[in-house]
Amino acid sequence: MDIMLFHSTYGLRPAVLAAADRLRAAGHRVTVPDLFEGRTFDTVEEGMAFRDEIGRDELLRRAVSAAAPLSDQGLVYAGLSFGGSVAQQLALADEKARGLLLLHGTADIADDAAVDGLPVQLHVAEPDPFEPHDWLTAWYLRMQRAGADVEVHSYPGAGHLFTDPDLPDYDEQAAEQAWTVALAFLDSL
Repeated sequence: MDIMLFHSTYGLRPAVLAAADRLRAAGHRVTVPDLFEGRTFDTVEEGMAFRDEIGRDELLRRAVSAAAPLSDQGLVYAGLSFGGSVAQQLALADEKARGLLLLHGTADIADDAAVDGLPVQLHVAEPDPFEPHDWLTAWYLRMQRAGADVEVHSYPGAGHLFTDPDLPDYDEQAAEQAWTVALAFLDSL
């Protein structure tokens, strides 16, 4: 399986590379574009400020440029937090997408979005300050209306980026459970 994995607003940090290695160890080919061109951040606020400085359009352009050479193969798009929003946008626009794996993040869905049974799996903390319950309910309904086959897995008490061992949000038990479920999802595609 070919997977395009997008990083969070912290940038391309060791935890993202470790996630890619975990996916590779399970037999997948993984591409990890660096949308921030080498910049990493110690706080989510710094990362969000940098993201906003670059602008969503430019970041999306970079993501599309990274995915374009591989998209004919039928990619699985994956992302961590902000990277999940990028992955979602690309997957919903790519008719050859084979799946969408979201860890910690989603994005708004256009009213005219349409996919034919796209497998989607979301892993999210509960509660999550960046993915409030009302937002997730609306996201789920809109994703289903678009035609996606959606699974949502929530992790009570975990922090937002609970799979990143270098952050205070890290929750080892939740992270291992999420990776176990995510790898099974990828194997099913």
